[in-house]
Amino acid sequence: MFQHLTDEPERVRLWSLREDALVETGSDDSLLVFTRWGDIEIDDPSPVVREWLYRMSLGPVSLENLLPPQPDEHARPVEDDPEYDRVQNVLSKLGSCVVHSLGLADMGGPLLSAVPISRKASFQLPRIESDHPVRLSRFAAMRASDGEVVLESPLARHRVIFHRSLATRVIGSLGKATTVADLAPALDVPEALVADIVTYVAAVGMIVLSENGGSAPTARFAEDSDPSLVVWSHSDLLFHARSKLSKPDAPRQATYPRGDKMPPPPAVKPLPDGPRYPLHKPVLAEIVDADPKFTEVLENRRSFRKFARRPLTAHGLGELLFRSARIRSVRPAEGGGVSYAVSDRPYPSSASLHELELYLTLDRCSDLPRGIYHYDPLGHALTLINTSSDKVGELLDDAKAATGAIQRPPALITMTARMGRLSWMYNGIAYATTLRHVGVLQQTLYLVATAMGLAPCALSVGDIEVSDSAFLLQWPSEVTVGGFVVGLRPEVPAEA
Repeated sequence: MFQHLTDEPERVRLWSLREDALVETGSDDSLLVFTRWGDIEIDDPSPVVREWLYRMSLGPVSLENLLPPQPDEHARPVEDDPEYDRVQNVLSKLGSCVVHSLGLADMGGPLLSAVPISRKASFQLPRIESDHPVRLSRFAAMRASDGEVVLESPLARHRVIFHRSLATRVIGSLGKATTVADLAPALDVPEALVADIVTYVAAVGMIVLSENGGSAPTARFAEDSDPSLVVWSHSDLLFHARSKLSKPDAPRQATYPRGDKMPPPPAVKPLPDGPRYPLHKPVLAEIVDADPKFTEVLENRRSFRKFARRPLTAHGLGELLFRSARIRSVRPAEGGGVSYAVSDRPYPSSASLHELELYLTLDRCSDLPRGIYHYDPLGHALTLINTSSDKVGELLDDAKAATGAIQRPPALITMTARMGRLSWMYNGIAYATTLRHVGVLQQTLYLVATAMGLAPCALSVGDIEVSDSAFLLQWPSEVTVGGFVVGLRPEVPAEA
């Protein structure tokens, strides 16, 4: 239960360095600060600056605790101490590796911390009048992390960590426009403390201020009408910002976050139970002689949403999968302290991990029963895993709706991802990488189908609950990520 605070709690401003920053003494008695964005040299540091940086590397520290004490009769503001200017200059130079925290004098540890996640991060506390309407940015989101609550936004160059529930209560109350003056009595928290908490979060851009002032009910916020922002949903922009290798705080290479705990899933998924149907394996030399030229295939690639009434052949389906998705070879690899297997296939995959699986839902295909199959890329064969007419119909109807067609497609190829194959190596960008793999596999299927004279069309993900059930997936270790339909070309030209 929240304990009521005094009317004027003594707030303390604290500073520290990011956990990955390292302070060392140079050969000429200068200080070197090693950061993820480069090394920073502090020339001729004073004893106070030197002690300040070392303490900052250990955790949040108050500047007042480092400045020389003075008799009461000579007391002066901290800002007037010459060491204060030296420290401020160092903080400005360090910039994006400085963590800014807010604490209370009678509490152990800070209430919240603003942690920089970009080399361009800057922190300046704004002045917010107590009657000025404020609101949490619609792009900000809270989540639990290591026993604390974290506030993040794709627009911010900091993440805010709430160490105490008091700070979480204040910021969690800003879902709609309000003022500090109104919020403080509603939460039974001193106004000065509410103001400081709001100010810290506003400093990193995750609390927005009304552009027209006025009262909370009539407040207008710039982000709600900014043309560059209204086109983005919160989830899309956050996914974009957090899934790039170029994101300053993101991993820039394979990190093997679980390499010391467990190996990745096998290169080939264990075969499910069910009747097995070997597929046709074409002779590549014959294909090379018969195929149209590559540029001709590219220029003629198009999406078909109508198909011939004649069924797709198992022979043609086998050639399409053989040329697009089979395993050509498997080889050993090492990383993260363990050995594992990778495979070579016609389409590319990061680190040759190939996490995608293919499931085929067949409606009309000669020599193959109607049903749902798993594709074995190593043995180039199909395993019949589900003969439910209802499940087959649901999947095909979902694909029909996605293409805007009036008939069910002869064959639906659904792509799933065994996420452990990627998340074992890539931390934070595994799902984004999978979606790129879906794109290159869809393009490979497009080009091969075009060269074969088939009628292809790529699909986005349909009803994942239907597919999860139909394919007997163990969600979320294996998830549906993409689709593709194929059939024979109609007797009359189809629209592109």
